[in-house]
Amino acid sequence: MFSDPTVLSISQLAESLKKRQISSEDLVNSFLERIERINPEVNAYITIDRAGAIKAAQDADNRLDAKQGGPLTGVPIGVKDLFCTKEVRTTCGSRMLHNFIPPYESTVTSRLKAAGAVMLGKTNMDEFAMGSSNETSFFGVVKNPWDLTRIPGGSSGGSAAAVSAGLGVAAIGTDTGGSIRQPAALTGITGIKPTYGRVSRFGMVAFASSLDQAGPMTKTAEDAALLLQAMAGHDPKDATSIDSPVPDYMASLNDGLKGRKIGVPEEYFATGLSTDVASVIEEAKKQFQDLGAELVPVSLPTTKQAIPTYYVLAPAEASSNLARYDGIRFGYRCENPQDIKDLFTRSRAEGFGSEVKRRIMLGTYVLSSGYYDAYYLKAQKVRRMIADDFKAAFTKVDLLLTPTTPDTAFKLGAKTDDPVQMYLSDIFTINVNLAGLPAISIPCGFSRDNLPIGLQLIGRPLDESGILSAAHAYQQATEWHTRKPVL
Repeated sequence: MFSDPTVLSISQLAESLKKRQISSEDLVNSFLERIERINPEVNAYITIDRAGAIKAAQDADNRLDAKQGGPLTGVPIGVKDLFCTKEVRTTCGSRMLHNFIPPYESTVTSRLKAAGAVMLGKTNMDEFAMGSSNETSFFGVVKNPWDLTRIPGGSSGGSAAAVSAGLGVAAIGTDTGGSIRQPAALTGITGIKPTYGRVSRFGMVAFASSLDQAGPMTKTAEDAALLLQAMAGHDPKDATSIDSPVPDYMASLNDGLKGRKIGVPEEYFATGLSTDVASVIEEAKKQFQDLGAELVPVSLPTTKQAIPTYYVLAPAEASSNLARYDGIRFGYRCENPQDIKDLFTRSRAEGFGSEVKRRIMLGTYVLSSGYYDAYYLKAQKVRRMIADDFKAAFTKVDLLLTPTTPDTAFKLGAKTDDPVQMYLSDIFTINVNLAGLPAISIPCGFSRDNLPIGLQLIGRPLDESGILSAAHAYQQATEWHTRKPVL
């Protein structure tokens, strides 16, 4: 029995569970006790499913006793409150869905539960996944476990904070423009955004349908591989799901870096990069070379166009997707509406927060008559140029190495009055979503004030194996991913 099992990885716990050195029920209770003690400070969870978690843990123990368990059986995880979970409240961090109990289960959570994972609860998030700091949630801001006066990143900030603070062995997030990788970098954990379509979107509440993708948020690349193995695969319920075999991610995890060509895009190391992040990334690049990789300068000319392109396309899709929240079928409804127009207007005005309203208005504008060609159509053309830039780069290299974020976590409230500065937090992650590529963020060092810094590896379409093995090789040679905040 470990003195504190909450510090261990999935792979470590799986071995102990398999050998019956610890029971899943005891493990889950350890996490629930820690959540009860620490979550009021960090605010990583919106809903704790104590009864459901204990029941699932007992079922997992029965499977393990019968020698039927897999690598995720009995492992406690958090789930971003964007995934529909049958009979467990799903809010999307919004007043609009504060009382919504889904009648069905998302494909991702169904697959994880079938693999034996235990859901502790639903993690906090920016409202409808719109935000880069986890300050837009109706249920309050999430705080960075490394410094409670700072943001954890967003929109999957609750999932990131939960893993970083030891409130779950791992968690599931979603990434529309960097919402897994950016908070992973700012909280010192590992986060992978798979190729668009690799993981089913069924039951994942939509923000921007051509960009959203679910992925694991874990302590290590090895853990990410274990979770992704269970999550990935074709789903006939999702029209955007890729019908392609899922490789054995664990089988290639130790492929190493020897002989691999890694591109370093010059545009990611130009203006806007903090000195702390720049120096740490330089040291990481040397480590990759020491491990046998060849670093190759490359160019992605349309990098600067990623932010404006994204903030035309994503709000346009959000405007369409969020039209269903009208106060009639489900979700928040205003009191005593005078007529149908009043019902629609007040329900949406009262149910949505300011950032969601801003993006709905922007999206409606760019889709409106007279502006569609000037903004939306042009943005789609630039999106193709961004994808072509990556395609050209991958004719020369196997993967790309960049910073995940331009700076470390900023203070709570520092950018809430300046949306444009907030949007720039995702400048190094957004174009990956626009191109539909897989990418991972891993810890690679700390700033002078002891804040985590993340490194991003970007791969070819469906090459999750390549970026996972590269990340694993780096983590085998370094200890940045083993450092934990003191809470």
